[in-house]
Amino acid sequence: MSTPDDYVIITGGPGAGKSTLVDELQRRGFPGIPEAGRAILQDQIVIGGRARHEMDSLLFAEIMLSWDMRSHHEATRQAGTVFCDRGIPDVVGYFLLLGRPIPAHVTAAAEKFRYHRRVFLAPPWPAIYTHDRERSQNFGEAVRTHDAMAEAYTRHGYQLISLPRTDPESRAAFILQHLSPQPEN
Repeated sequence: MSTPDDYVIITGGPGAGKSTLVDELQRRGFPGIPEAGRAILQDQIVIGGRARHEMDSLLFAEIMLSWDMRSHHEATRQAGTVFCDRGIPDVVGYFLLLGRPIPAHVTAAAEKFRYHRRVFLAPPWPAIYTHDRERSQNFGEAVRTHDAMAEAYTRHGYQLISLPRTDPESRAAFILQHLSPQPEN
């Protein structure tokens, strides 16, 4: 039976290599959970929906919360370590980024649906940051998003570990090393 310590979050701002890293960990045989925001934006663009950051950010946040809770449930059905491209506390971070009060139900979700105590934070990385159909933020907003995510996870009692700015294979090895049991001194 899986436990919250089996669900490992990789978070940070947009364009910092999170999804590529989760893909690398999946290539190594670990289950992965995709990012809610990108999938939601892809669907909203296709249907002309308004649940997008630049249109209706509160609706976007609610759909992300719902998606992330469902993803957490999905992680419980996996065996072993599951790598998650963002998690429920990212929705808390999104409200911080917006400068809006965090709704009580969002805080409750972040407290009820827990993850591994160590959270891997991808720092802003100008060398790999690009715009695409779903990623419309400028680099300054990517930095502010990173900072909001760091604050959200810290508020909810997680230990942040900053990822090195290196290739996905080395980042994956870094994570696996930090998750391995450490010898007692």
